[in-house]
Amino acid sequence: MKHRFSKVAASVAIAAGLVFAAPAMAQAYTPTGPDTVTITVTSPGPVPVAGFQPGATVTFTLVGEGVTGANIAAVKFAVTSASTTKTADSSGVATATVVGTPPAGASWTLSATGARASSEAGSGTLPSTGGDSESLLGIWVGGGALVLAGATVAVAATVRRNRQESNA
Repeated sequence: MKHRFSKVAASVAIAAGLVFAAPAMAQAYTPTGPDTVTITVTSPGPVPVAGFQPGATVTFTLVGEGVTGANIAAVKFAVTSASTTKTADSSGVATATVVGTPPAGASWTLSATGARASSEAGSGTLPSTGGDSESLLGIWVGGGALVLAGATVAVAATVRRNRQESNA
């Protein structure tokens, strides 16, 4: 009977943790910012990428074996990368020029990251699911009040029981 309070307190703590942690885990991450287009590069030359907002800043990153800053060329090396920034023209096309070719048996990947035009953006952002901090405020305040009230009752009962035992 002595350990009843500790068992109840542990059970309440676990239940409260599950109640408050579950909505937080259900919230989906909503990405914001620029979209990225990835292209496999097999030969040198200009690589135009369409679908950006006119005038948008587009960062091109070339990744692969033997890539150096001069490539945006070629012995088999560790996978490295080089980046450059371009501006999309009035029709939303940004172009990077790749110099050199990938080593035999290797390929380079060119990623273009920038603000995409809405009609070209594809999937867009994820839908907002779960709660947010504003909608959970009432639950946190109410839950805290219940926990505080329960703790007060438990302490009062323990104090009363101790007084009764010491008077007996």
